[in-house]
Amino acid sequence: MARPATGKVIEHAGKDGRTYRALRFTAYGKRRFVSLGAVSAGEAERELRHVMSDVERGTWQPPAAVEAPPEPEPIPTFHQLAEQWWVRHERQFAENTQLDYRWRLESHLLPFFGGLRLDQITFDQVERYIAGKLAEDKPLSPRSINMTVTLLGVILEGAVERELIARNPAKGRGRRVRERAPRRSYLETAAQVEALLDAAGELDREAHPACRHIERRAMLATLTFAGLRIGELCALRWRDADLAAGWLHVGEAKTDAGRRRVKLRGALRDELVAVRARRSQATPDGFVFPTLTGGRPSPNNFRSRVLRRTVERANKNLAELDSVPIPQRITPHSLRRTFCSLLYALGEDPGVVMDEMGHTDPALALRVYRQAMRCGDDEKVQLRALVEGAEMAVIGRRAPATPSETIEREAA
Repeated sequence: MARPATGKVIEHAGKDGRTYRALRFTAYGKRRFVSLGAVSAGEAERELRHVMSDVERGTWQPPAAVEAPPEPEPIPTFHQLAEQWWVRHERQFAENTQLDYRWRLESHLLPFFGGLRLDQITFDQVERYIAGKLAEDKPLSPRSINMTVTLLGVILEGAVERELIARNPAKGRGRRVRERAPRRSYLETAAQVEALLDAAGELDREAHPACRHIERRAMLATLTFAGLRIGELCALRWRDADLAAGWLHVGEAKTDAGRRRVKLRGALRDELVAVRARRSQATPDGFVFPTLTGGRPSPNNFRSRVLRRTVERANKNLAELDSVPIPQRITPHSLRRTFCSLLYALGEDPGVVMDEMGHTDPALALRVYRQAMRCGDDEKVQLRALVEGAEMAVIGRRAPATPSETIEREAA
């Protein structure tokens, strides 16, 4: 006959003066201990009887172990979060986007937010950051400030999803600086385009032997007559230039639509053929406009050493002729707009313009870029001559005089 299960109540006096009770008994061949806490003696005895009855019936189960709650994830600093975000996402971005994001982080966001824990970044902190940027001796443009705040919001959104912070302090309309519509510059006439290319040719001829590898006129012609972005120009390789068929293939672009084909119209085709002849040893993988060591050119060097100097020389030449100067603040993107305006002025179909510019939104193409030059038939003839490389005008040179013009000059 099996012996009945037995047990007893154990008491323990705590430092707080309370008496704590537990049950000690044998069940299923093992000694068991069940804590009851600060209950009365009667409650403890009643619980012991119930447990012993369940043990004899074989229905008693030991209480499930209570797991300690997980330690809360420590709140990182913004620097730590940004570093984790960069490691996870860096390879998803094109090279130019990586450079842009690194500039936003290292030059602006990390110096201000880097040492703050995420829960210390509040709406007020974001406002102080914006106010500080606007108060700098050389403040960023409203658009550039907004771009840094946008990146801040993207990084902090990951912290919201991980429940490290309750809300994203960088999101919302109040976290932006009011932007004025930019004044978009471009070359307005054939004379300005010609003056820019003339000046580039002069600088090419005057260049020191160590700088003869810089193809100023060809680079500016490529931006103006193919509409490339500055990053696309610097990434251009000879395998992308099908000189025989007359197409330029743009493979490194910001969007899928940006990977496109651009027709090599006569003038630009002649320029690139001349450059290729001067670089007879170039390989298909070689850059069209390399550095002295054959590397990829820098956009900043192009802006300062090529475009800026060429515009200065062109305006000097135009001033001597008492002609309208090239507009202020000409950038590489200004020449891209010039290409778009050239196509519209010459009557190209908007679909062709969108394809060659790499646009997907027709409203954007027409609203932002349809700055078709307001010109008469004579101006259009000059534009077509510049773009197509017609016999009546070679790129970068004035049209040869007609017999009647020669007679008039001699008479004068």
